Amino acid sequence: MTQRAGTESDGPEPGGGTAAPAIDAGAELDPVHPVRPPAPLFKPGGLSTAEVAERVARGEVNDVPVRSSRSTTDIVRANVFTRFNAIIGVLWVIMLFVAPIQDSLFGFVIVANTGIGIIQELRAKKTLDSLAVIGEAKPSVRRDGRTAEISTSEIVLGDVIELGPGDKVVVDGSVGEADGLEIDESLLTGEADPVLKKPGDRVMSGSFVVAGGGAFTATKVGREAYAAQLAEEASRFTLVHSELRSGISTILKYVTWMMIPTSIGLIISQLLVKDNNLKDSIARTVGGIVPMIPEGLVLLTSVAFAIGVIRLGRKQCLVQELPAIEGLARVDVVCLDKTGTLTEGGMDVTELRPLGGAEPAYVKKVLGALGESDPRPNASLQAIIDAYPDMAEWRCTESLPFSSTRKYSGASFSEGDGENNTWLLGAPDVLLPAGDPALDEINDLNEQGLRVLLLARSARELDDAAVATGVRPTALVVLEQRLRPDAADTLRYFEDQDVKAKVISGDNAVSVGAVAGKLGLPGAENTVDARGLPTDQGDMAQVLDDNSVFGRVSPQQKRDMVGALQSKGHTVAMTGDGVNDVLALKDADIGVSMGSGSEATKAVAQIVLLNNSFSTLPSVVAEGRRVIGNITRVATLFLTKTVYSVLLAILVVCSQVEYPFLPRHLTLLSTLTIGIPAFFLALAPNKERAKPHFVKRVMRYAIPGGVIAAVATFVSYLIARHHYTGQGALEAESSAATLTLFLTSMWVLAIIARPYTWWRMALVGAMGGAFLIVLVVPWLQDFFQLKLVGAVVPWIAVAVAVGAAVLIEFTFRWVDRRFPA
Repeated sequence: MTQRAGTESDGPEPGGGTAAPAIDAGAELDPVHPVRPPAPLFKPGGLSTAEVAERVARGEVNDVPVRSSRSTTDIVRANVFTRFNAIIGVLWVIMLFVAPIQDSLFGFVIVANTGIGIIQELRAKKTLDSLAVIGEAKPSVRRDGRTAEISTSEIVLGDVIELGPGDKVVVDGSVGEADGLEIDESLLTGEADPVLKKPGDRVMSGSFVVAGGGAFTATKVGREAYAAQLAEEASRFTLVHSELRSGISTILKYVTWMMIPTSIGLIISQLLVKDNNLKDSIARTVGGIVPMIPEGLVLLTSVAFAIGVIRLGRKQCLVQELPAIEGLARVDVVCLDKTGTLTEGGMDVTELRPLGGAEPAYVKKVLGALGESDPRPNASLQAIIDAYPDMAEWRCTESLPFSSTRKYSGASFSEGDGENNTWLLGAPDVLLPAGDPALDEINDLNEQGLRVLLLARSARELDDAAVATGVRPTALVVLEQRLRPDAADTLRYFEDQDVKAKVISGDNAVSVGAVAGKLGLPGAENTVDARGLPTDQGDMAQVLDDNSVFGRVSPQQKRDMVGALQSKGHTVAMTGDGVNDVLALKDADIGVSMGSGSEATKAVAQIVLLNNSFSTLPSVVAEGRRVIGNITRVATLFLTKTVYSVLLAILVVCSQVEYPFLPRHLTLLSTLTIGIPAFFLALAPNKERAKPHFVKRVMRYAIPGGVIAAVATFVSYLIARHHYTGQGALEAESSAATLTLFLTSMWVLAIIARPYTWWRMALVGAMGGAFLIVLVVPWLQDFFQLKLVGAVVPWIAVAVAVGAAVLIEFTFRWVDRRFPA
C-alpha cells in the first residue's frame, strides 16, 4: 500500500505530538457490562490453524456480508411495487375485461419497462459486487507465527491483526502491541484529534490508524462488531440525498394530489353524465387517467443511473453511492491532493547534501538505520531505504513513527561505541527556526518541484515534547516525485469544462507550486502557504477563490477549506489517498479515493478509482453530466404529458363531453413522442454541467408546453364535434384530436432534442414516420381506431397544431429569457 510521504500534513499545527487520552470504546457500546472487562490474553504469534478451525466450527467468524449494492429482492421490489405501478395495474386488469387488447397495451409497456429496469439494475449490481471484491480491505493477520493478508470475512474471534498507518480497523478488539499507535475515531465519535493507544486499550471497527503501528486481538466479530451495527447506513448502495431523486419525488407527490380529484371528476363525467355504452365509457375514463402518471420517469432515472454505474465499472471506477454520479455532474471545484493524485506514490532520492561538515558515509549509515527502525515506512522513507540500505546494524533503543501532526519521525540508536544519539527526519521548515541559512538552499530546491527532508540530531530524549527544539541540521535528502503522465491532460480537461482545480497539499508550498506549474495549472505561480490563511470562513473563501495552489495545509484546514468553498455555493469534489485526506473527503460533496490509497480514505469516499488513474476522473464527471443533463431534458417530455392529460380531463369534465381518447391512442402517442425518444436521449452524450433547481428547470417548460398542447387538442376536438355527425363521428373526432396532440407533442420533442445531430434528427423523423404509417396502413388504422375522415377537419387539426407549435416555440424562448435557471 502506498503511504503518505514524509512531509505530508495531517493534523493540528506542529507540536509535541501528544495525543488525547484513549477513549474507552466499549463502555458506551456494552450497557450490560458497564464495568470494563479485562483485556483478553494477547498471543504475539496469533492463533494456530487448529484454533482457527475450532472458531470457524463455532461460527465465531466475521461473516458480515460485503454489501456493495442492493440485494436482488430489493431491486425487484423497488421496480415492481411502486405507487403508480399499483394504480396502472388495477386499471390494466379492468381494461383486460372491458375492452379490446389494444386498449390494454399500456399495461404490457409498463411490464416491459419494469423488466428493463430490473435487468439494468441487476447488471449494475453485478458490476458493483465484482468491483467491491477487488477494492476490499485485506488486513494482515498473524497465524501460526506468520503474517498473511486475508479477507475480512475470514477473520475469527481471537485473531491477532496488525495495524499500520492508513489501515482501517475492521473488527472490534483490544490492543496487544503499540508503537506510537495513534488512531482516528472521528468517523465514529466526531472527535477529530487522534487517540494514542496503549496495550489493553479498546479499538473500534470503523476507526483508522494515522501514525505508528501495532497489533490487536479481535474481541467482537461479525454482527457484534461496532461497524456491523452501522452496516445498512454504510451500505455502498446508499441512497443519500440527491436533488434529482428528491425533485422527482416532489413532482410525483403533486401529481398524485392532482390526479385524485381530476380522476374522480372524469369517472363521474364519463359514467353518469353521458348515456354511452358502459364499456366504452370505462375505456375512455381509463384513457384519461393513465397518461396523468409519469411512470416512465422514475424507471428511466433508475436505468440511467444503473447504466452509468456499468459504464464507469468498465473503467475500474467503483461508485459506492449512486448519487455520487449526480454530484459529480454538479461539481464546479475539484480539490486535488498532490501526492498520489498529481504525482505517483513512489519517489527517488536524487541527492544527499551533508550540512555542517557531516561525513557523507556516516549520514548514509544514519539514514539506513532510520529506515530499518520503521516497520511500515511511508513513500519518502521507502525511497531512502532503497537508496541507503541499513549497513550500520546499530541497536534502535526507541522510535517515533511519522505523524503528520508533527511532520517528522525519529529514532534513538546505540551506535556501538558507547554513544547514543537521537535523530529526526522530516520537514525542514518545521524542524528549523525561521531565518536559518539552510532554508534558502531548501527553497531553491523546492522551486524546482523537488521534495526536501532534513536529517537533524536532537540533544533531547525522543519522548520529550520539545525534542524538535534546537536540533542540529546534519543533511538534506532531496527527493524527486514522479508526475502522473496523465495529470496535465486531466487538469486541462477541468479547465476546458469550467471546473476550477485547487491543489491542496501538506507539502512545502513552493514545491507544490512547482509541481502544479510543470502540469500547466493556471495560477500555479501564486502559491499560498496555508499557515497564513485567515480563520474566518468568508475571508478564507475569498482567498480560495483567488488562488489555485496551497501548501502546508493541515487536515483540519483541508476540511475548513472545503466548508469555505461550499459556503460560497460551490459544489466541491475532493480527491485523496492518505489518512490526512479523510476529514476533507468526508465533508466534500463528492469524495474520490485512489484504489491504492489507505483503507480509511476508501471507506469514506463515494468514488474509488481502482486503477489509481487520475485520468479516469474526466470520464466520471462526463458520465455524471450525461446522466443528469439528459434526465432533466427527458423529464420535460414526461411532465408535459402529465400536464396536458390533467388539463384535458378538467376541460372534458367542465364541458360535459366524451373523453376524446381511448387508452390505445395515448399508448401510441406516449411511445412515439416520449417512451422511445426518451430512452435514446437519456443515454446520449451530454457535457453540459448540471445546474441546480431541478423541479423549477423542468416545470418552467412542462407547464406552458402541457397547457398549450391541451388547449390546442381540445380546440381541434370541439371543431371536429361540430363537423362530424352520425355513425363513426366519435372515432373521427378522436382521430382529429389525436393528430393535433401528436404534432404538438412532436414539436416539444423537437425542441428537447436540440442541438441537432444526424441521429437526433433521424430519431424525430422516425417517430413522425411511424405515426404516418399508422395513419395510412388499413389494419393499423383499425387496430388503433385512428382514421382521418374527409380533408377539412384533418387540415384544421394540422393548422391548430402548427399554431400551437409556434406558440410553444415562442413561449419556451420567452421562459429562457424571463426565468433563467
